[in-house]
Amino acid sequence: MPPTPCPLCGSRGVQPFFEDRQRPYLRCSTCLLVFVPRHYWLQPTQEKATYDLHENNPLDPGYRRFLSRLSAPLLKRLTPGQQGLDFGCGPAPALALMLEEQGYAMERYDPWYADDPRLLQQEYDFICATEVVEHFHHPAREFTTLFRLLRPQGQLAIMTKLVIDRQAFSGWHYIRDLTHLCFYCRPTFHHIAQEYGAELSWSGPDVLFLQKH
Repeated sequence: MPPTPCPLCGSRGVQPFFEDRQRPYLRCSTCLLVFVPRHYWLQPTQEKATYDLHENNPLDPGYRRFLSRLSAPLLKRLTPGQQGLDFGCGPAPALALMLEEQGYAMERYDPWYADDPRLLQQEYDFICATEVVEHFHHPAREFTTLFRLLRPQGQLAIMTKLVIDRQAFSGWHYIRDLTHLCFYCRPTFHHIAQEYGAELSWSGPDVLFLQKH
């Protein structure tokens, strides 16, 4: 059986990284992405049912504080009148609402809850992906889409937990969510920045910005 190629960079230099009772995890030796082989993905109905269990109230102060870890540094990078996209907004797009409250025009896209293909034919000054990229089935395809949607100098703002090492990974709550398929580390995002011609900067341990050149 041929080796499973990395879904981000396409390398066939992929090795076993960890395995639990639910599924195995592979790691790319080139971009260091850790990912779940396709055979172990949930069926679409199971994936949607899992998302339906999420209770993210846009008016919940605790949830807003969580999202402000991305919105606060993002706002410092924006200028008045810019337009954004909340990509993977979910059923309750709190982040889009928070940015609209600060005067920014926002669109909302989600393949499950707000699947409007017209929104993927426009361009944006900034795109937010909070707790989204770990759900990507085909990260190379999805990052290509995100950078295509960004105007020159546009910002891709991402929030996702990062892989530290195998020992931490083995007890990591993040892998217990079976809708999480891709797990990134800092070198992975350096690879993405180089691949798409973007400038990478960090704001805390799990918030980063990729500015398109």
